[in-house]
Amino acid sequence: MNTKELMEAEDEYFVNTFTRQPIVLDHGEGLKVWDTEGKEYLDFFAGIAVNCLGHKNPRVVDAISKQAEKLIHISNIYYNEPAIEFAKRLVDLTCFDKIFYTNSGAESNEGAIKLALKYTGKSEIITTTHSFHGRTLLTVTATGQEKYKAPYVKNLPQGFIEVPYNDIGAIKEAISDETAAIIVEPIQGEGGVNIPNDDYLPEIEKLCKENGIVFIVDEVQTGFGRCGPLFAHEIYGVKPDIMSVAKGIGGGVPMGAFLATEEVARGFEPGDHGTTFGGGPLVCASANAVLDVLYEDDLLTNCVEMGAYLSEKLVGLMDNHDIIKEVRGFGLLIGVELNKEGGEFVDIMREKGFLVNCTAGNVLRFAPPLTVTKEEIDKLIVALDEVL
Repeated sequence: MNTKELMEAEDEYFVNTFTRQPIVLDHGEGLKVWDTEGKEYLDFFAGIAVNCLGHKNPRVVDAISKQAEKLIHISNIYYNEPAIEFAKRLVDLTCFDKIFYTNSGAESNEGAIKLALKYTGKSEIITTTHSFHGRTLLTVTATGQEKYKAPYVKNLPQGFIEVPYNDIGAIKEAISDETAAIIVEPIQGEGGVNIPNDDYLPEIEKLCKENGIVFIVDEVQTGFGRCGPLFAHEIYGVKPDIMSVAKGIGGGVPMGAFLATEEVARGFEPGDHGTTFGGGPLVCASANAVLDVLYEDDLLTNCVEMGAYLSEKLVGLMDNHDIIKEVRGFGLLIGVELNKEGGEFVDIMREKGFLVNCTAGNVLRFAPPLTVTKEEIDKLIVALDEVL
């Protein structure tokens, strides 16, 4: 089928839940992708921060290929070596002791919340405005954006208390004897790349310790080097009780997890939670390859350096374009807030051969692969300057 026929077929057969960009992507390599008509694009969105190593990374492709020849799926009734290897490596790299594998960010947050409720025996979860934690009924309730919750308002779970993001006083007021957990994104991605005050997360950690509350960080978008360190909460020097992850964990394969301290992990017993596909050998082989490349190719350093370079160039555009209100972010998760809606800029940038995203209505979000170079950033800046 040609491009037009493919789009028409999707309209006929797919549930209507997505507004797609009018291109059909066919293949990619590094930061580049090509559509079915042969047009080339530079991908500065990386599959919503999933393709942390870019497209067609040879070591990820090789790991997936070799594992597919051995075992793809065996279920969690049996042990599998790639899952055990990755678990040990990730625990050794973090402040956590135990891991549970999932298939997505929503599942990771769902499991994290279930664990907190089970561990504490309490019934309330404090969440924040502008957050995004997933699309299940539970995680959409935890999400601090009414547009996602409105269609289901009569059916949403109870016990979620929403407070303003970056307002420690509001959290203090919301804490009760029934508070089981506080869940927060170290840096909000979907909500507009919002950055908290330096003391916000440390103050949350302190409140949790003082009140016997589980501290959950949602690192689904900010994890695996996206913001510089392996996980964004490290920027603030905190040690949460539970962390949810997904997106960049497997370099493109559907995978997630939540990690917990030894003490909190005791909240679950056999039968309390489960998964059919989570932690399969194929995705864990890919995840191991991702960790290899992140460290052996020093991509965390590249993220910091290229993130600083991209931010500097974007700030430089403010001198010529009053439409830019603010540039903010860490590493290679950067938002450019405009003083008008940003959707049209995404469309024009795509026509110029650049894939970017607009979130929160007026924030252009940039989350390129961690392999991005100065030359690729320079091309983006030239095009964005022309478009603005």
